[in-house]
Amino acid sequence: MPPRVLIPLVVAAIAFWVFSIVDCAVQPPIRHRGVSKGAWIAIVVLVPVLGGILWFVLGRTRPQSGSRVIAPDDDPNFLGTLKGVSDQDERIRLLEEELARLDSESDEQPKPGEEKPDETGDDDPRDRRGTL
Repeated sequence: MPPRVLIPLVVAAIAFWVFSIVDCAVQPPIRHRGVSKGAWIAIVVLVPVLGGILWFVLGRTRPQSGSRVIAPDDDPNFLGTLKGVSDQDERIRLLEEELARLDSESDEQPKPGEEKPDETGDDDPRDRRGTL
C-alpha cells in the first residue's frame, strides 16, 4: 500500500481510537452495557480500532426516547396541573385584603416613642400635671 493512502488511514484510525476512548469515559455508568465502565475503557484502549467498534455497537446504550427533558411551558401534563388565572386573581385579592387589614391595625397602634392620645379628648399637657 502506498504511503499516500496509508498515512490518512493511520490518522483516521488514531482519531477514531481517541474519540472512542473519550466517548466511553464521559458516558455515565448507566449507559454502559455488558461489562463495567472501567472494563469498557480497558477494551477500547487495549484493542484500538476493534475496541472502539465494539464499544459503539455493543457497549453503548442509546438514551431512552422518553428521557428527553421538556421545558415546562411545552409539557402538556405540566400545563394541565396549573390552576386557572381566576384562581390566581382570587388569591391576589385575598392577599391584598389581608395587607390592607394589617395596615389598618398598625395605624391604630402607637409607634415607639409616641404617646397614645388621651381618651378624654384633653390634649393639653398642662392638665396632666399634678399640683403641689
